[in-house]
Amino acid sequence: MRTSFAALVALALTLVVSAHEHDHENQIPFNYVKYPYQATYPGDNEVTADSVFAGITTFAKLPWVQCLGRDRDTAFDIAFIGAPFDTGTSYRPGARFGPAGIRAGSRRLTLYGGYNVPLEVNPFLSGLKIVDCGDIPVTPYDNKYALKQIEEGNDSLTGRPLTPISLDGKNHPRVVTLGGDHTIVLPLLRSIYSAYGPISVIHFDSHLDTWKPSVFGGAPSEQAAINHGTYFYWASQEGLIKNGSSIASIPFLCHYPYFLLLSHGAIRTTLSGPADYANDDSSGFQRIEAREIDTIGTEGIIKKIRETVGDRPVYLSIDIDSIDPAFAPATGTPETGGWSTRELRTILRGLDGLFIVSADIVEVAPAYDTNAELTTMAAADVLFEVISVMAKTPLGKIAN
Repeated sequence: MRTSFAALVALALTLVVSAHEHDHENQIPFNYVKYPYQATYPGDNEVTADSVFAGITTFAKLPWVQCLGRDRDTAFDIAFIGAPFDTGTSYRPGARFGPAGIRAGSRRLTLYGGYNVPLEVNPFLSGLKIVDCGDIPVTPYDNKYALKQIEEGNDSLTGRPLTPISLDGKNHPRVVTLGGDHTIVLPLLRSIYSAYGPISVIHFDSHLDTWKPSVFGGAPSEQAAINHGTYFYWASQEGLIKNGSSIASIPFLCHYPYFLLLSHGAIRTTLSGPADYANDDSSGFQRIEAREIDTIGTEGIIKKIRETVGDRPVYLSIDIDSIDPAFAPATGTPETGGWSTRELRTILRGLDGLFIVSADIVEVAPAYDTNAELTTMAAADVLFEVISVMAKTPLGKIAN
């Protein structure tokens, strides 16, 4: 009897040692379900408002895929991923909780089915595989390492097979990143550059974000020089963006030749002085001032953006502070006098037909939100417009 017991103990120890020698990522636990329960997306005249609170909280109840782990070989057309980083902010921190807040704000997106009436499309039933990859593991202790983690995480996603408008001749899926403060766009653009080369940018923000580090923050150290007010300066210096083909919104508009392709929208910040505009010019951006909406309306703003970007591949970056704090108060550096949620959504729908290769929404800091989740709902609705535009102009499709 003692011999049998000793043999059983030895066998158990052998199994334990053997288990520890395996790669934990390849071990599948008992009762593992690859895709946890997700709400179904009803089609025309089908049941809606059902099982709203069931399952885990992904963006719009999308399937959760461990894109950076067990499911690293899974193909997709569009992926949502969080970048919980906020140690590059200059005023109010808290955007590290943005990804979780935006997902919570998106729960009701498919409550009635997900059909986008103005764009006449249901992105969730468009035939594209759209997934939520969770969050990139980001350290809160080391900014340099954190930005490297974000770049490598995005590389892992964009490197999967898809559509051929990139410089490397390969097909790449789209990634929608949930920030995080705006500093995350620098590593994202570095990743985009590896696939598309210098990219045109549409930038919605109340701030320029092209400030010289010597002006914005004073650059007391090499790492401090990279923050949410200087990342576009560095992107321009590194050749990541296509000069003049990007557009943003500010107090006046500079006119560039046709080859200039960068754009800011909703700009209304104060400046250190006119030199900030000159620096923005040298970074290659055109600007649309937030208050221009009072004279040229949403149609005029859409027209300027489309004329600037043309039919080139474009990256879309949206700071939630482009919306007035009356509608989206939960952000790091709020500025009054902005657009309403409705106006920004209208402008985004006006981008229908553009080749948006990837996008982000940043600076959502849920701790400053109202109990009604105004800001997180606004962020989720803005992304609903973005993926609807993407669904109407697919860059390719994964093989079934």
